[in-house]
Amino acid sequence: MAIKLVSNYAKRLGLPGFSSHQFSVSIETELTDLCQVQGEATRVYELLQNAVDREIQMTGFVPGHDYGDATPSPQNGNHVANGNGSNGNHLANGRWTCSDKQKELVLKLIGENDLDLESVDQIAVDRFGVGMRGLNKLQASGLISELLESCSTTSRNGNGKGGRH
Repeated sequence: MAIKLVSNYAKRLGLPGFSSHQFSVSIETELTDLCQVQGEATRVYELLQNAVDREIQMTGFVPGHDYGDATPSPQNGNHVANGNGSNGNHLANGRWTCSDKQKELVLKLIGENDLDLESVDQIAVDRFGVGMRGLNKLQASGLISELLESCSTTSRNGNGKGGRH
């Protein structure tokens, strides 16, 4: 009676720009004796590990720092076209470059903490060179972190949440 030994080895590597790549190799062998399992498992593991380590060095496409930034050119945040300079309603309904969840969280933080939309947009311009709508995912994460930090400092100082939407 044959014994099946099924082995898999996988490795995932983080790459710049919140990217990663993964490579996996699987093999199936048949053994005739239970005494062969330990030695064959060791041999197969080393074989698979070497194959994966050799192949994963070929990273292929690695996104650059600004990958995902769909804005054709940097905006200074003062153009009506990107929603700045309005009452904020255009900004809330316009298309954002970051993810929908990031957009929702930014707007939620602004509303719950009674922040001025134009002031937050100016923070984005000062820090990243574009208004909120032009932020890519990485930049939006940075703005969210900054807002969370400033809002937690505000609540510790006793100012609390404004609750205005």
